[in-house]
Amino acid sequence: MHVTTKVIIFANSKRIIFYTLHNMSSLTEFFNIQPNENLKGITHKNNIIKRNIIAYMALNGECTLSELTKELHISVPTITKLVQELIEEKIVNDLGKVETPGGRRPNVFGLANSAIYFAGVNVGRDNMTYVITDLQNNIIKEVTDSSFELQNRPQCLEKICSNIENFINDCGIDRAKILGLGVSIVGRVNPETGRSYMYFTSSEESLRDIIEKRVNIRVLLENDTRARCYAEYNCSRSKEESNVIYLHLGRGVAIGIVIDGKLYYGKNGFAGEFGHIPFFDNETICACGKKGCLETEVSGIAIEEKIIKLIKSGVNTILREKYDRGEQIHINDIIAAAQNDDNLSIELIEEVGEKLGKAVAFLINTFNPESVIVGGNLAAAGDYIMLPLKSSTNKYSLNLVYKDTKFRQSKMAENANAWGVAMLIHNKIIGL
Repeated sequence: MHVTTKVIIFANSKRIIFYTLHNMSSLTEFFNIQPNENLKGITHKNNIIKRNIIAYMALNGECTLSELTKELHISVPTITKLVQELIEEKIVNDLGKVETPGGRRPNVFGLANSAIYFAGVNVGRDNMTYVITDLQNNIIKEVTDSSFELQNRPQCLEKICSNIENFINDCGIDRAKILGLGVSIVGRVNPETGRSYMYFTSSEESLRDIIEKRVNIRVLLENDTRARCYAEYNCSRSKEESNVIYLHLGRGVAIGIVIDGKLYYGKNGFAGEFGHIPFFDNETICACGKKGCLETEVSGIAIEEKIIKLIKSGVNTILREKYDRGEQIHINDIIAAAQNDDNLSIELIEEVGEKLGKAVAFLINTFNPESVIVGGNLAAAGDYIMLPLKSSTNKYSLNLVYKDTKFRQSKMAENANAWGVAMLIHNKIIGL
């Protein structure tokens, strides 16, 4: 088979590196080349254009040469030459002629999804979820490990690294074709520095760098709520939506914010700590160490603690038998009890919805989003949480803002965090 070899010379003060684009192992190098003032040759410029072609196809799908020429402002001969090289490199497919109202029928080109892949991993409190996605962000492999338990200990970090290594090795995809790995984890994360500020903070190396060194794949570390927010936004939004708030109601409370189609991070990546606004005048100490945080009364943990206190005081509920057996009552048990017409569980969930709606009113008055998406464990309570939440938001927000805001319950599966962070590393590497 005839193979065309392209050579890029990447120069700096210390070394000269030669990159060949005739095999898959070189794709990683190709996409990881950093802009450099010393690189002004035609080969370097052409490869920047190639990455722009790939990015355009990833964002817009199939296209013709004339569309690429118009959108990228590159001459027809150059676009034709570079698209042909991408075909030879098996990154782009020639999909044949397309029907037009008249005149010559142009060829249509699209990305070869089997050329490049990305991995996404979510490190949850009680499970790890793994996905492999292709160039079009389609999930082609998915695995969940429910035996995992997140602990802030060196042994757990070693387990995370070995689990990721095993998944990459066993996923059935040539390792050289996996260009990036996204990892999402609970707690505060700065994606720029790759550091987690809740787990594995004792090392001088960032968590991202530790994982990257172990798996030998470029890594992006992201907060789990923000990763899920990105998946929710991309997979369920309407064409008109570019400003969205994702409200995650789990054992804690957090939000992801999309402004003008992009995730909002704040200065250090800590935007979205909605659960820690000082909302209540109570003496309950939050996990963050402060008193009166929103989480102290509207989180899954708060509901669990409240129902146990009420059971001890003699209030009737179908969960009493579970408590009497010495079993732990989880928020999922409370939701299931509500769906089985347990009055106490229904009342507690509705009370949370009402209190939460008042806080959400501040959000929509501030950001004026097209949509508020509600996800997490509590979202499974359906109308028991959604109706009082929307009613309370309507009561405390500006009518002009509320009437233009849509509320919807998340329909995404448990893999959404891993899927979202796979999309984010895909965008970072492709250049979207």
